[in-house]
Amino acid sequence: MPIFTKRLGAAVLAVGMTFTGVAAFAQQKPPAPPAQQKPPAQQQQPQGEQPGQVRVELQPSQGEWTKVCGRDQMANKDICYTTRDFGTSADQPPVLAVAVYDVKGDEQRIVRLLLPVALMLRPGFRFSIDKGATQEGGFEICFPNGCFAESKVRGQTIDQMKKGNVLNISVKNQANNEVVFVLPLAGFAKAFDGAPIDPKVLEDQQRKLELELQKRAEEQRKALESQGGAPAGAPGGAPAGGAPAGAR
Repeated sequence: MPIFTKRLGAAVLAVGMTFTGVAAFAQQKPPAPPAQQKPPAQQQQPQGEQPGQVRVELQPSQGEWTKVCGRDQMANKDICYTTRDFGTSADQPPVLAVAVYDVKGDEQRIVRLLLPVALMLRPGFRFSIDKGATQEGGFEICFPNGCFAESKVRGQTIDQMKKGNVLNISVKNQANNEVVFVLPLAGFAKAFDGAPIDPKVLEDQQRKLELELQKRAEEQRKALESQGGAPAGAPGGAPAGGAPAGAR
C-alpha cells in the first residue's frame, strides 16, 4: 500500500494525539442501569443504537474527498484511490481515514481504513452504508499510532457508497463492546467519478496538514505540561517515537 501510506502519514501522527480523547471514550463500557432498577417498559434505545454499543459521530477533518491516481510499480498497475480523513469535529485532527481503491483491470475494489489503536483485532471490522447489508473486513497491520484494515468489495458496494448518506464502521474495543464510527459520504460520488487531484496540489495540501498537526500537537503538549499531565518529548500524549517510518 505505498500510495495510501504516504498519503496518510500525517493522519497516523494525528491518531496518537486524538485517540487520548476519542478512543478513550470509545473504550468505556456503556453505563449500566442502577442495581435492582428495571428500566421502564416504555423506555427505548436511541434509534440506530443497540444495547452495549458506543456510537462515535465523525465529521470531515479534510475539506473534501480527494482522488489520487498513480502507477504502482510493484504491481505494475494503474491505481486510483478516493480518500478522506475524519475527526470528532472539523477543527480537530483525524482519528479515522477511509480510502477506496480502484485498480485498473480488476473487478474488485478495496475499502481501506486507518483506525485507532487499542481495538480488538481478531473480530476484524464490519461496515454498512446507511441501513444496508453488513460487510466484513480484517486488520492488516498495526503501528504504534494506528492500524490499517481493509475489505475487498464489488462495484455494487461502490454504487451504494455513491448514493448513500453515511458509512457505519463497527469494531470491538478492549471491553468487548461494539464501537460504531459514523461518517458522512457526501461528495464521495463526485470525487470517485471525477478527475484526480494534481500531484503538486496534493503535495501542498499534505505539507499544510503536517504543519497544522505539528502546531496542534505542540499546543496540546504545552497545555498538558502546564497541568503536569505529559512529559516533555511526548507531543499531545502520543508515543515519543511519533509515526512509524513505514507509514510516511
